[in-house]
Amino acid sequence: MRGRQVTTHKTPNRLANEKSPYLLQHAHNPVDWYPWGEEAFAKAQSENKPIFLSVGYSTCHWCHVMERESFEDQEVAKLLNDHYVAIKVDREERPDIDALYMSVCQALTGSGGWPLTVLLTPEKKPFYAGTYFPKRQMFGRIGLMEVLEQIHRKWEQDGEALDQLGDELLADLQSLDRKNAGHAGEGGAGVPGEELLHEAYALYRRQFDEEYGGFGNAPKFPSPHNLSFLLAYSQMYNQPEALRMVEKTLESMYRGGMYDHVGYGFSRYSTDREWLVPHFEKMLYDNALLAIAYLEAFQITGKPLYAEVAEQIFTYVQRDMTSPEGAFYSAEDADSEGVEGKFYVFSREEIEEALGLEDMHSYCHVYGITPEGNFEGANIPNLLQGLPDDMAERMGMNPLGLRTRMEEWREKLFAYREQRIHPSKDDKVLTSWNGLMIAALAKGAKALQKPEYAGAAAAAADFIWHKLRRREDGRLLARYRDGDAAIPAYLDDYTFLLWGLTELYEATGQAVHLERALTLKDGLLELFADQERGGFFFTGHDGEELPIRSKELYDGALPSGNSVAAKLLWKLSVMTQDVELKTAAERTAAVMAAAASEYPPGYAMYLQAHLAMASGGREWVLSGKREDSALHGMLAQVQQAYLPDAVLLVRWEGDAEGILRLLPHLADKPAVNGEATAYVCRNFACRAPVTSMEAVRELLATGHREV
Repeated sequence: MRGRQVTTHKTPNRLANEKSPYLLQHAHNPVDWYPWGEEAFAKAQSENKPIFLSVGYSTCHWCHVMERESFEDQEVAKLLNDHYVAIKVDREERPDIDALYMSVCQALTGSGGWPLTVLLTPEKKPFYAGTYFPKRQMFGRIGLMEVLEQIHRKWEQDGEALDQLGDELLADLQSLDRKNAGHAGEGGAGVPGEELLHEAYALYRRQFDEEYGGFGNAPKFPSPHNLSFLLAYSQMYNQPEALRMVEKTLESMYRGGMYDHVGYGFSRYSTDREWLVPHFEKMLYDNALLAIAYLEAFQITGKPLYAEVAEQIFTYVQRDMTSPEGAFYSAEDADSEGVEGKFYVFSREEIEEALGLEDMHSYCHVYGITPEGNFEGANIPNLLQGLPDDMAERMGMNPLGLRTRMEEWREKLFAYREQRIHPSKDDKVLTSWNGLMIAALAKGAKALQKPEYAGAAAAAADFIWHKLRRREDGRLLARYRDGDAAIPAYLDDYTFLLWGLTELYEATGQAVHLERALTLKDGLLELFADQERGGFFFTGHDGEELPIRSKELYDGALPSGNSVAAKLLWKLSVMTQDVELKTAAERTAAVMAAAASEYPPGYAMYLQAHLAMASGGREWVLSGKREDSALHGMLAQVQQAYLPDAVLLVRWEGDAEGILRLLPHLADKPAVNGEATAYVCRNFACRAPVTSMEAVRELLATGHREV
């Protein structure tokens, strides 16, 4: 760091007028940052300067490092300000820009990540890309100053060559994008057979880490939709090995340091194979998807641990990640006071200060705390030594007694930790990630029979419906912060919220949630559908025109919008008996088939849609009086069951007009003789209705696959 010239730069740059917490973090850099927009590109064209594009997000550790080393540095700022137009983009606000230029980085370097650094022509054509750069060359990594100086000379000497390189890169990406985006064929045919599902399972089995759970080596990402696929596969094909892999992984992730044993919630990923040392940032979407996986495991196995973890995730989200209006914030930083993980780690002395000497020794024994530490001289609390019941046996204690003491320790340590300087919170509300947490909470309401979770989900759904839709046309918007809703929503916003609303309908039986879902479905088909080739573009036809309008298929840290669209359109087609929706779902699945067949584990959410389609689609309809306890008992039984390929519809007698307007086919499924009644159907064929709890339990137990 010697020789680095840092300034507080009292005069803010243009980013001071933005809403994004990430952009605001850079508002006092000496770099003359522009937000993405016409002003920046007009300046680049009029002054014939290349664009320096930097993409990141507010809780990104290496983004902070690059800011400290370079963007707060006067020497770097002068070089950028003199010879470039510098643009900052929040990838969470503009995932379309991030996806396009990340594909450039991956094509040029073979890898990607954040911060993402891309050099563009004034016409947005990329010609150079990388991720983190130190200020000067070190450890074999080229420095930012060297890159900027070399590109400046090249631009001055032969800018046309860089422009041509940009054209060639975009042409290659366009060709690759069209190849990867697939083609549904005529009439939507082309959905692969069940062999693709078996191939995916075999590959997961091959990659499974028998010792520590998870798949592959470090770093290990949770990728909960992989686990959800394996759970569904285990049930459909009676494959206990698939369930065993999931249980091993869920338990190992919980026991490790990736789980916050003091304040709850999961960190982004584990840097090691054992799940001990996390990358400490906490993301809303990870916790939503993980809660869903734990809930599904609980539904299948009935093991209390999985329900406890899901409930603890919800405790964390409702305590730390929920706005006063009920919407959910985006993320918490890995760093506090400029140090990664500082908020989360402890020395033995700190634990003694919080708990007292006697309890300190017991806590350290249970949670793996040592004098030398397990992370840079400090300690990440973990349960890798064993779960509470195992530890109780070794310590000669009653398991319930140990659990009681562990909760007392946790509460004291949490209060102690609360006095520390907290990591920064990205308090913007993203429609897409809120959709995932709405889905998770609604699943929690069903699986755990806790209506308060449905209430929290409904509050967030109401916030989005009233605050994140354009008044004039109902167009969904992507981001809300500080009273400002902005940016036309992307495919993920529509599909993830669609997921949340359908789960919320099943959790409550309230027709308003289904009505909103069907409205969203209309917007999805109108704005994003690729009428020519099938599937859905990431941006709406009314969005900003970028050099490539991409179609995201791969299920990475987040499931792709196309995968969720295939799954939810299929589900809605079963709910509504709409043949056109069924065709749209199958056509989307067909688009993804070619890409998925090359590496099935990369398309876990799509595989879940494929499983549901392969099973034929099941429908549970419950009819009866709203005040009938027998009906509520049936409803609870079905909600708690693991039914990944089924839909649940409720017809309340006496106020059925709302649901019959949306689902007219329920008119022929009334309560029989005024009694609570269950109808079970598959592929438009229904069993005789049943009116007893015992019959409902029997149908759930047998899976009624013969229907």
